Amino acid sequence: MAQDLRRLRQDLAELGAAGLQVAPLDDPWPDERTGSGAVTVGVHRLGDRPTEGLGRFDILITTDATAPRPWVRTANPSETLARLADAVERQPVAAAVAAQVLRMTLDLRFEDALALESIAYSMLLASEGYRAWRGATPVRQRPETPAPRVALEVSDAAIGIRLTRPARRNAFDAAMRDELAEALGFALLHPEAPPVTLAGDGPAFSAGGDLDEFGQAPDAGWAHMIRVARSPARLVHALGERITARLHGACVGAGIEAPAAAARVVATPDAFFRLPEVSMGLIPGAGGTATIPRRIGRHRTCFMAISGADIDARTALAWGLVDEIAP
Repeated sequence: MAQDLRRLRQDLAELGAAGLQVAPLDDPWPDERTGSGAVTVGVHRLGDRPTEGLGRFDILITTDATAPRPWVRTANPSETLARLADAVERQPVAAAVAAQVLRMTLDLRFEDALALESIAYSMLLASEGYRAWRGATPVRQRPETPAPRVALEVSDAAIGIRLTRPARRNAFDAAMRDELAEALGFALLHPEAPPVTLAGDGPAFSAGGDLDEFGQAPDAGWAHMIRVARSPARLVHALGERITARLHGACVGAGIEAPAAAARVVATPDAFFRLPEVSMGLIPGAGGTATIPRRIGRHRTCFMAISGADIDARTALAWGLVDEIAP
């Protein structure tokens, strides 16, 4: 089986249907991708930075410190490319699906982009890459005292929503998702339409999805339906200009995917942001392929998703992932 999978990976890479394709931007490059599953990276090192034809690529890296969106600036392109190549080699299917979804997401209505992400996520739960990660990361049986995951504070002038699972760094599990969706739904339907603040208790806004729950739903189809119907990202987006997300510490996976839908995102100087799901054989599943590209573009989102790199608060501000840095 392992030999068959290696041969399949090699065949797909030769067809341009998987793997990483890197092109120096001073070289000719076809107008169309040679394979829709290959992650394409354009590299600018010297000379004038190109401005045309950038849509052909999934990721764009440059040494130019002044480069605007959609570029990712790196001091060492060779090191960055090696990191990307390693990530794609480890999880070629998840990397390909992440790139494919991100190519489409900005052409879709927000709700449709969420559905596309969830369908792809559900498919990847059956993949060899995810099964390998799950096998190496066994589910832990950890007792936990039942307690509310979300606090709702309502006054005449405002609504505050806080994640209240600090002992687990506000890891998103199904209970937190459902409670957060309920709180956001309450805010959305409030007749006075007061401003809403989303924040988290403890050392981190959220360290992301609860890994012990990944892939544990008994029916992937129903899990997809629930994921879309009870999406905090969808409800944050629906609140429009009314909602501000206040982020601190680790904002990983769902910890940035849902709040990125807010009209305003304020981060503390110690905040950092990461999309780790591709390394698990998955793609962001809490709305990140819909919310984050609408803030920073699909190229930088693809870089975040495939590299799994930490993005610090200053970079997040420069990119537009957050709108303000404040204590």
